[in-house]
Amino acid sequence: MPVQDLHLLLPFALPSAADAATALHNLESPALERLLARATLDERVIGEDFQRTLPHERWIARQFGAVNTAADATPADEAPLAPYMLLADGGTPGDAPWACVEPVHVRIAHDHLVLIDPATLQVSDDEAHTLFQVVKPLIEELGIEVQAPAATRWYVSGESLGALAGASPLRASGRNIEIWLPHEAKTGERSRAWMKLQNEVQMAWFEHPLNEAREARGLPAINSIWLHAQGTLRTVTSPFARVMSDAAATRGLALAAGLAPQSPPASFAALAASGDSGHPGRTLVELDPFSAPFIEQDWARWNASLKALEAAWFAPALAALSDGSLGTLRFTLCSDTGSVTLTATRGSLRKFWRRRPIAALFIE
Repeated sequence: MPVQDLHLLLPFALPSAADAATALHNLESPALERLLARATLDERVIGEDFQRTLPHERWIARQFGAVNTAADATPADEAPLAPYMLLADGGTPGDAPWACVEPVHVRIAHDHLVLIDPATLQVSDDEAHTLFQVVKPLIEELGIEVQAPAATRWYVSGESLGALAGASPLRASGRNIEIWLPHEAKTGERSRAWMKLQNEVQMAWFEHPLNEAREARGLPAINSIWLHAQGTLRTVTSPFARVMSDAAATRGLALAAGLAPQSPPASFAALAASGDSGHPGRTLVELDPFSAPFIEQDWARWNASLKALEAAWFAPALAALSDGSLGTLRFTLCSDTGSVTLTATRGSLRKFWRRRPIAALFIE
């Protein structure tokens, strides 16, 4: 067994109470249910409806010490992850404050604008490169430094931008964007510098041949940009001996802490067969099959993802706890506002009197 202490981070694995009846209809996850029923509840974070970051972002930033956790120093929704994302993507954050910018589609609804989940836009690397080359000189003319080490994740830095509070794209997706647009973190006022940059980009892309070709193929035009995760790189430390994730923020935090992140294995069995049997400390595995169906409210697909994780991870992990080959299993399940973290051990499985239903974990 490669680890005795395994921590699973599962973004969007916890529906809201309002969605529970639909999301968990015909639930078939007996291993997860037993683990939840017997585990010790370590932390429950309720969150708020209008926080601009996501609970798994706040959790991972807090675990590595990327935020100041003093009660009087850090806003509850801070997750300044852009410089770590930039590091993971191969860029050089240095000491400057950076924000992540993504090309997006904003749809015109009846009386407002709605952000579409960027993951659904099917933007190819070539398309992203073309769009970036169009707006790069415009951005630089505004005195803003820009790096684009990843096709659809760009990074901007400049004194003119100030301190901006932006919302995570998946926090704002499917919603009226008015309250989620970047604002000055200290005053709450709309940022004129950001509005000017956004307007320049929108005009440059308006009726661009690339967008006309996309629309001819039935795809949404790339008509705006979205800013989020602004922050400055700070010294971090890892509570994990290994980090396995495909998320840029998590990988970047691992790199900043001196670890070499890996992609998550396909299953618990693949992790157990990884050949690193003497590895000490806790292993973090971030699995993210739930984000897209959660955002799209596609609960049939969400349930299918849960069933797949049951077979690949929960059932074999439960078996490993039962026979002692796995010492500790921790898991953090997140909704779009809050999170719960639980710990299961071989001993806790014997506590048959514990009967915590999944419904007891729902975030209101």
